Amino acid sequence: MPGGRPHRRRLRRLVTAFAAALAVPLAMTVAGGGSVAHAADVQCSVDYTTSDWGSGFTANAKITNLGGSAVNGWTLTYSYAGNQQLQSGWNGTWSQSGKAVTVKSLDWNKTIAAGGNVTTSANFTYSGTNAAPTSFSVNGTVCGGAHQPPLPVLTSPASGATYNAGATIPLAATAVAADSATITKVEFYDDDTLLGTDTTAPYTFDWSSVPAGDYSVYAKAYDSLGASGESTPVGVHVAAGPSILATPAQVSVQQGGTGTFAVKLSSAPASSVTVAVARTSGNSGLSVKSGASLTFTPSNWSTAQTVTLAADSSGTGAATFAATATGYLKAEVTATEIGATSDYDARFLSLYGKITDPANGYFSPEGIPYHSVETLIVEAPDYGHETTSEAYSYMIWLQAMYGQVTQDWSKFNAAWATMEKYMIPTHADQPSNSSYNASAPATYAPEHDLPSQYPAVLDKSVPVGQDPIAGELKSAYGTDDIYGMHWLQDVDNVYGYGDTPGGGCELGPSADGPSYINTFQRGSQESVWETVPQPTCDAFKYGGKNGYLDLFTGDSSYSQQWKYTDAPDADARAIQAAYWADTWASAQGKEADVKATVAKAGKMGDYLRYSFFDKYFKKIGNCTSPTSCPAGTGKDSEHYLLSWYYAWGGSEGSGGGWAWRIGDGASHFGYQNPLAAYALTTDPNMAPKSATGKQDWTTSLGRQLEFYRWLQSDEGAIAGGATNSWGGAYGQPPAGTPTFYGMAYDWEPVYHDPPSNQWFGMQAWSMERVAEYYQQTGDTKAKAVLDKWVAWAMSQTTVNADGTFQIPSDLQWTGAPDTWNPSSPGSNANLHVTVSAYGNDLGVTAAFAKTLSYYAAKSGNTAARTMAKQLLDGMWDHYQDPLGIAAPETRADYSRFNDPVYVPSGWTGTMPNGDRINSSSTFLELRSFYKNDPNWSKVQSYLSGGAVPTFTYHRFWAQADIAMAMGTYALLFGA
Repeated sequence: MPGGRPHRRRLRRLVTAFAAALAVPLAMTVAGGGSVAHAADVQCSVDYTTSDWGSGFTANAKITNLGGSAVNGWTLTYSYAGNQQLQSGWNGTWSQSGKAVTVKSLDWNKTIAAGGNVTTSANFTYSGTNAAPTSFSVNGTVCGGAHQPPLPVLTSPASGATYNAGATIPLAATAVAADSATITKVEFYDDDTLLGTDTTAPYTFDWSSVPAGDYSVYAKAYDSLGASGESTPVGVHVAAGPSILATPAQVSVQQGGTGTFAVKLSSAPASSVTVAVARTSGNSGLSVKSGASLTFTPSNWSTAQTVTLAADSSGTGAATFAATATGYLKAEVTATEIGATSDYDARFLSLYGKITDPANGYFSPEGIPYHSVETLIVEAPDYGHETTSEAYSYMIWLQAMYGQVTQDWSKFNAAWATMEKYMIPTHADQPSNSSYNASAPATYAPEHDLPSQYPAVLDKSVPVGQDPIAGELKSAYGTDDIYGMHWLQDVDNVYGYGDTPGGGCELGPSADGPSYINTFQRGSQESVWETVPQPTCDAFKYGGKNGYLDLFTGDSSYSQQWKYTDAPDADARAIQAAYWADTWASAQGKEADVKATVAKAGKMGDYLRYSFFDKYFKKIGNCTSPTSCPAGTGKDSEHYLLSWYYAWGGSEGSGGGWAWRIGDGASHFGYQNPLAAYALTTDPNMAPKSATGKQDWTTSLGRQLEFYRWLQSDEGAIAGGATNSWGGAYGQPPAGTPTFYGMAYDWEPVYHDPPSNQWFGMQAWSMERVAEYYQQTGDTKAKAVLDKWVAWAMSQTTVNADGTFQIPSDLQWTGAPDTWNPSSPGSNANLHVTVSAYGNDLGVTAAFAKTLSYYAAKSGNTAARTMAKQLLDGMWDHYQDPLGIAAPETRADYSRFNDPVYVPSGWTGTMPNGDRINSSSTFLELRSFYKNDPNWSKVQSYLSGGAVPTFTYHRFWAQADIAMAMGTYALLFGA
């Protein structure tokens, strides 16, 4: 059977970065003119990475100025040990003499500002071994080594230890120094609070009279050279004794409506206990409607009982309700009466109205959210009126928030129904799943680095593992079909494939309505500008003689077939939204309104487990070649992380044939969603029905939290991810590559143009999920990661006096994490991040503000709450327009409209609109419809030598996230 080829960017880390710190005496004049800054103590680094395809490679050298003065002109020199030969270079003047390589700056990049960097790249050929250079020189000075910070390890208390209120907690740590330095002192902290200091080993401190609560403690060591390092935080719980428990801790009640919370005891009483519930302070418009007196017995103490609150018709604001009983610590719930006049709820409703107004163009006639209102936009989708599973998930989440504010849950249910109808393939769209053989899921085909190395030839000699969940999914749901979203849709059928959901294969340009399509298909360097759009159901009606299949996969013969790819982060976000809908509706006493839809989220989560498995179901850990990496049996091919995709496909037609399924061994931290995992393991309304679904998600929750901790840099940002298939072909990772449960560290997993962990949005998106999970659970493991991340992100954010702001935009990475040891995690002292560019991406700002809000609501961090409010107010005050909240964007990358798209020599074909496909095709020539776009003249002028064009875009996901950020702030803080 044919192997499945994912359409998304299937990329992976290719080599380990070589990073060297250098102290460069800058007191000379260099080629290119200008004087070098006079600062002998300027610190720089050179990071060397390669993308290697076996007979050649692309070398990238990033020079960072870590000093306080600008570098004005630079020359980089280094030597290879093998037979590497320079072919061509860019972003610098490259030359080679023997084994020595020299790169000189150009006029436009000769100045490296303090804290700035430049990257220069070149292509080389080689044979044999491609060893990285061992040293570099900048302006004639050889790179030297950087002093390593000390390494403290907290030896007491143990992680998860529990003490009684008032106890003395013994703190102890070991610490070692590097580079002949000595340890001068060790400090012990609870979050940001200094508890005590010790200057002599063994390093100890007795923390006395500790009150009840949850704490995150760590040690910080200082050495004689002025460096410092922190240990891994340890969570400690101090119990207060018998307690009353109330959930949720915050409830919103609509004017004239009701809201609920649940009450139970922390432990079994010796005899019956009466709990009284009453308002103790705040808004008098809120009152207890039922549940003012609750009785718990030795047999029902753990069964939650409901308290219903009622709001009057005119009040607003918060009130505190206390649940009390003799001999028990009380529980308090903050209830907020909201209405259209609530500042941040009013903002939510205002933006919601703009987004859902048909005149504003966010939705198609079918109710499908476009990627953006504007049509001329190229990013992951290559046209504005395409859409993604991401956009559908944001639509569901937006409508969940609307239900929270208004108690109207019909729109949430309708949003899920729209997604189910148009973005989950029907049985007619995936007709041959009954032919799927779980013992032979798919035929192996290697991934390659460059589009020009495709098609990838199928190799039936490589062993593949067994699919352990197909049988239990069919048993649970009575079907062979997959319940997951395909990732990309041509909503207006602009391309003309007409592959309409439920309507048949390649119906053509005359078909009305949405059409499934694919783009990304060919390796880590395939940017959107190098893709060939193709239908998901290839009936050979368009393209070449084999449709589009032989551009991607090499086979002896080709059959008409269908194929879909799921983006796990989008499915997980839909599940996340359904959890909130269930939580909020239940708080309103309207659980029944959403129960059926929430159950479907559980079903989606059951199938989402395909993203937990290696691509070809091979055993996780220590794969070094396709043939030696063993086939998996049972669950040993499961890494339990949300990977970049899972995909499935089969032969066209209902008469049988074949079908395939694949997972993915590459996992990016940005795709993880601990809140979705928590929901699927704790919310009974969305419990997976399969035999092992809940167990798998329970394991995944723990594994995801470990993944964040493993990838957290010394500064606090989260690095890329890990892969079970180095180079996409189960290759041998470079010596010394750190591992996570046997999977190799990859700083830019899955795609490289641009690097997948360059964008700060990945940080904000993913950490928001961690913050939501923390706010719901108080998990100290999540808090430890957030404490460090929030401090870093806030330190890199500027809020000006007028309310405008700058947040991180682009990140650069050096070093690597320590190999993961669950029982003794490393400190990651050699893993570093720098912010190389700042901006005001408003969608990312919204996600960042939500992260700060959820974190502040649980931790009590007032600085985080203040910054969240500043960012929300800054967006509201400075960036409103008739369609929403947006800012102008300069798009220099639109010069790539004329980029060539690789098509093998001799391959010819036709797009549905008649555009020719051949070896000279460009991005624009495969999309001639862009020339008719109302904004095309701005791009054409730029391509003809004019100014870089500027656009103001209204992306659906960004507008939804901004609206929800406003609603979230109102929900959490009663604003």
